[in-house]
Amino acid sequence: MTSMLDGCTPWPEVFVDRYWAAGHWRGNTLDNLLRGWALQYGPRTALAHGDIRITYAALNRRVDRMAAGFRLRGLRPGQRVVVQLPNVPEFVVTAFALMRVGAVPVFCPVSCRTPEVSHLVRIAEAVGYVGPSTYRGFDHTAMVAGIAAQGPFLRRVFTLAAPDASSPYGGLSTDPSGCHYFPLASVDAPPERALVQSADQVAFFLFSGGATGAPKLVPRTHNDYAYQARAAAELVSLTENDVYLAALPAESNFTFGCPGIIGTLSVGGTVVLVENPEPAACLPVIGRERVTVTSLEPAVAQRWLDELPEMRADLSNLRLVQIDGPTVPRAVAERIGPEWGCRLQQVFGMAEGLLILTRPTDPDETVLSTHGRPLSPDDEIRIVDLDGRDVPDGEPGELLARGPYTPRGYYRAPERNARSFTTDGFFRTGNLARRTPDGNLAVTGRLH
Repeated sequence: MTSMLDGCTPWPEVFVDRYWAAGHWRGNTLDNLLRGWALQYGPRTALAHGDIRITYAALNRRVDRMAAGFRLRGLRPGQRVVVQLPNVPEFVVTAFALMRVGAVPVFCPVSCRTPEVSHLVRIAEAVGYVGPSTYRGFDHTAMVAGIAAQGPFLRRVFTLAAPDASSPYGGLSTDPSGCHYFPLASVDAPPERALVQSADQVAFFLFSGGATGAPKLVPRTHNDYAYQARAAAELVSLTENDVYLAALPAESNFTFGCPGIIGTLSVGGTVVLVENPEPAACLPVIGRERVTVTSLEPAVAQRWLDELPEMRADLSNLRLVQIDGPTVPRAVAERIGPEWGCRLQQVFGMAEGLLILTRPTDPDETVLSTHGRPLSPDDEIRIVDLDGRDVPDGEPGELLARGPYTPRGYYRAPERNARSFTTDGFFRTGNLARRTPDGNLAVTGRLH
């Protein structure tokens, strides 16, 4: 078995060999890939946020220095750190810096509060937290102080801004529970020798909320995620001339790697980060930054469509808009191409890995009425009835999947894994789907 963190389900060796032989897995960690991108694209702009511009070379230097700063403050390889940041450059820098130190980021939506964050801390046994001190009126420092006081794990908190004076421990470096607080900007030290890491290790955990129950952690390895982002970038012909607008939360699988942030960086493009997906925040940025690609949810796309005529924004550089979701209203999908002058790509994706996408060369009807085909030639798809039997093409059933970027289990969740994965490793997505006569898939909703 391939080595991973305890609590993760490895791919069986026969599948490991298959994915290596096919060239999907290439043995490079994400943080080491960044070193290569910095050498290749050094002076190009990697990240943009408002008036901030960060080149590839500067991004890699900041990651190096933050990683050394994390080590100086006691973080060690294999330790888990909850990352709850909005769409700001520090999110990208922190994620790569933690991976470079060998720690494992646990991505958490910035909208989550004590119940979800404390659950993630407990399940991951997270020793650290990176987040805002306060954000949109919510005191994250106070929330984390309360969580730290309740358990033995959380001992280092890194805040994006200077601690808020209203926080119970805002003016202190250590609270009564022994938790230490640091401004994230102070996490800086001279770079050290690179840590040798294995690409089959977990790179980070994605958050999977699901319709019911406590959130789950999806372990994504360097090998599987680098492949996913690279393949998705190739599918949409992403190049160094592309500008990707990260409008949806950066920690989501859709925005982070479908191809998203990682895919854009892999080809030398520019990632533009915005903290609000609403039209007033995004549409002017599209014109100013000459955005070429973005990813939206159906409801957000609807608002953009409705407000664009009044805003008169310049979308002339926009070439591709990805829409994620099992139920994109056809009336919305039909308007995007004609009104925005770009190509629509329907996407169905999950934190658990499976990606189904329409292709740029697909006929309009395929794009409007289906989600296309799986990303990888080694994605295995089944559509089954309630008894687990495969249904004929055209018939609805539950969508099952396994493949080179679909993990074999949630982290430290054996009971959930017994329900969510078949004995031969297929992930039960919980979504209804049907296969069309031409081999495309249409995901129509949740099973329950």
